[in-house]
Amino acid sequence: MKIQERTGAGAGRSAAPAQPSVGDRLPTPPRERKPALAALAVLLILVGALGATMLVLQAGDRVEVVKVTKEIQAGQSVTDGNVTSVLVADDDSINYVRWDQLKTLKTLKAKSTIYAGTVVIGDMFTDEVRVTEGKATVGLSLKAGQYPTGLKSGDTVAAYRVGANAGRNNSDEENGGAAGAGGSNSLIVDQATVASVPQGKDEGDLVGSSNLALTLTVDADQAAALAQAASNGEVALVLVPGNNGSN
Repeated sequence: MKIQERTGAGAGRSAAPAQPSVGDRLPTPPRERKPALAALAVLLILVGALGATMLVLQAGDRVEVVKVTKEIQAGQSVTDGNVTSVLVADDDSINYVRWDQLKTLKTLKAKSTIYAGTVVIGDMFTDEVRVTEGKATVGLSLKAGQYPTGLKSGDTVAAYRVGANAGRNNSDEENGGAAGAGGSNSLIVDQATVASVPQGKDEGDLVGSSNLALTLTVDADQAAALAQAASNGEVALVLVPGNNGSN
């Protein structure tokens, strides 16, 4: 009887639930990992680093070239007053004129009109003066008062005979086949294009000049009369409206 009672009592004690000790902590659930977000963060870091590297590389490959600040007419040269320097990305496929080549560029002539804001390339200029078929170029040396102030390349002018021979018919010129010469109105050429003006005198600073050497493009049949009058110092120019492209 005593043995059974002890056994029963022991069974009752083992069936009771065990209580946790005071110092034990409940287990925490494991953290949820997000590999996609981690990969995105790494990608953004790499893209930022690559962009910074490209900016550094591009800054190192920039070159200083010539840029036009004021319109340059056909046949006109570059001056210190109509160009400036600008930095551009270096590109071997583009024939940029570098700023350190400006001195050489000043000796060349523009093939056609170059507008302000244009970055200069070598193909825009030439060292040859090309004359259209049926045209001729005549050089003049004029004194102050024989040309208008501010004359520049590309302007259209009329050429008049001045002096003692201005009002008489020149039979020698007629026999020589020159048209438009002499006559009571003293007009030699009604429309001529200024092909070139000395460097540094394209910006209107011509008032103080004692002599101005310039070149006009005229019809071939007017060249002889203009050249003869010019050799005698009997030519005066007047600025007139006209389409320069047709002269």
